[in-house]
Amino acid sequence: MKKWLLAAGLGLAMVTSAQAADKIAIVNMGSLFQQVAQKTGVSQTLENEFKGRAAELQRQESDLQAKMQRLQRDGSTMKAADRSKLEKDIMSQRQAFSQKAQQFEQDRARRSNEERGKLVTRIQAAVKTVASSQNIDLVVDANTVAYSGNDVKDITTDVLNQVK
Repeated sequence: MKKWLLAAGLGLAMVTSAQAADKIAIVNMGSLFQQVAQKTGVSQTLENEFKGRAAELQRQESDLQAKMQRLQRDGSTMKAADRSKLEKDIMSQRQAFSQKAQQFEQDRARRSNEERGKLVTRIQAAVKTVASSQNIDLVVDANTVAYSGNDVKDITTDVLNQVK
């Protein structure tokens, strides 16, 4: 009796897993993210948003480098007061530049993460829409799957078409 119940249980488990396998699909999230980002022009938007600040930082950096070169070149022949004034100016300008550059990088990273979050949300909504329209129970990222047979459906192109 126990053997019969065990065999029936195993058979039921195999049938259930076979039925569940019919409702599994894969999607290449990395490829989707890259294609949607290109399609929407996110990188261009961010570049335009930070273009002015980047140009200002480059201008400050070149000015600082010019002063440092002047100090190296003329420092030994300058009056002590003039050299000291130039050194202090360089130090304060270097510190201000460093703070602005750090703030710039933080702001750019924050905005980049915001835009990525928006893209991920749009992609996830599209995956959910495609999966529900095709009666798929489980969607797995193709990059995390060690092996998938030929019968596992890849819905990457469907999701890409769904993202608006």
